[in-house]
Amino acid sequence: MNFNEIKQLIDIVDSSDLQETIIEQGDFKIILRRASTAPGFSQPNVFLTGEPAQQTAPPVLNVVPEVAKEEATWGLIESRSPIVGTFYQSSSPDSPPFVAVNDTIKKGDVLCIIEAMKLMNEIEAEVSGTIVEILVENGQAVEYDQPLFRIKP
Repeated sequence: MNFNEIKQLIDIVDSSDLQETIIEQGDFKIILRRASTAPGFSQPNVFLTGEPAQQTAPPVLNVVPEVAKEEATWGLIESRSPIVGTFYQSSSPDSPPFVAVNDTIKKGDVLCIIEAMKLMNEIEAEVSGTIVEILVENGQAVEYDQPLFRIKP
């Protein structure tokens, strides 16, 4: 999709009552969303993913290449929740967290606790490596298979 096609899409959304439009073409995805519903202001926000257009967009556009974010996580292993419950970083409110970002861990080390039905379940590392990112907050409810940590092996 080139700059002129994107500009035409913006004009179409701008002249309509649409609040949001998502258009996908292969690995290219564009989301057009109105920035505000205030009278007199109807310039849409534009978010691009996939292969970005060759020309640069006007200043009113926000270009967000999600491909770059995905590339940053290549080679990392996600530690996922095996159960639904509440995520805790430590064994008690007064205790230090089991792990922090940049900590080196070994396979079998306890990463966190997930409380499910009043049972405290220790979640252990499945690989050795370094904690790159903690994806949930202490006390947050987590779903089955939700990513909890990103680990660089």
